[in-house]
Amino acid sequence: MGIIRKLNNQVNIVGTNIKKYREQQKLSQPDLCKRMQLLGVTMFIADIYEIENNKRLVKDFEIKAFCLALNINLDDLYNDTDKYFEH
Repeated sequence: MGIIRKLNNQVNIVGTNIKKYREQQKLSQPDLCKRMQLLGVTMFIADIYEIENNKRLVKDFEIKAFCLALNINLDDLYNDTDKYFEH
């Protein structure tokens, strides 16, 4: 496997928001896995955990599936992520 590039020691910048919206909807990680599976995206509890803790890359189709599964839009998913970038 190649080198994984990080931004301020984060592998992704959306994991925190995925966790926030999952918890707001009172969904467990297994619940979210099931919703993703219904969309045709295989996701394991360990995947959700690593994504939510910014330790796993998120593929573009997974981003779209998270939005559909959580009934949010891309703006919601990327809300408050400017902080990861230097200004």
